[in-house]
Amino acid sequence: MEIEKLNGALQLPQNEGLSFFFVGVGSAFSKTHFQTNIIVTKNEDHLLIDCGTLCPYALHSYKSNITKIQHFLITHSHADHIGGLEEAALMGRYVSKQKPTMIISDEYKKILWSQSLRGGNSYGEISEGKYLNFDDYFTQIKPKLISKKPRPLYQVSCGSIDLKLFRTKHIPDSVQSWRNSFYSLGVLVDERILYPSDSRFDTDMLYWMLEDYPTIEYIFHDTQFYPGGVHAYYEDLKTLPDDIKKKMFLCHYGDNFSQYKPEDDGFAGFAKQAHFYHFDR
Repeated sequence: MEIEKLNGALQLPQNEGLSFFFVGVGSAFSKTHFQTNIIVTKNEDHLLIDCGTLCPYALHSYKSNITKIQHFLITHSHADHIGGLEEAALMGRYVSKQKPTMIISDEYKKILWSQSLRGGNSYGEISEGKYLNFDDYFTQIKPKLISKKPRPLYQVSCGSIDLKLFRTKHIPDSVQSWRNSFYSLGVLVDERILYPSDSRFDTDMLYWMLEDYPTIEYIFHDTQFYPGGVHAYYEDLKTLPDDIKKKMFLCHYGDNFSQYKPEDDGFAGFAKQAHFYHFDR
């Protein structure tokens, strides 16, 4: 793998192997980093995983634009993961005149629209005698259920990018099972790169993925530096076996990250904002 810092304007790579670009690496409340949203690229294909409140501004700061993103995947409904979608939808409909795709199940499509996007996106106009709905802004791509145990596992492709989606245990912090958790997803990309997105410390999920997909090369895992809450506590992640930690980059971290040296604790390190992670170099 090669790690490359963005130099100049952000361009979506073409005719290259699999890469991750970290739009941001911060927690929901970080003031020193943008939010943890990732652009996955491969060949001429791209996919934005999550579009937080600061994502359109972050792309602007990289001399790009949210209208350049034509494919979205949303893992859950916190503002640092969906807060920029209203702008993305409006810019697509009224500025670029292009309707992007979104990889999303029927279950989550209903939740995302009715509980989050409808208020800002439905009432701008009336089309065919009705207020606008999700399908006026995005073209849905439905993932296919390929396995039910130990958790539902879905497969979908974004061009040449293979994606497997699985339920995670994120919110609320009072429930013990992913079954009772609010809808949230992790992502396995090309059976090589594991990104659980926001997740509490969940060894069942990690061991399941690593056992079923021994081809996993790297893990980008969220962390927080205090116990409790709805993210994986750094001290808990430190208890993982060394062979897992050495392939694990930490993201979604707080502004006090400089107090920690993850490499000294056996991790691959912190994921870095505005950096490409090229997996085929």
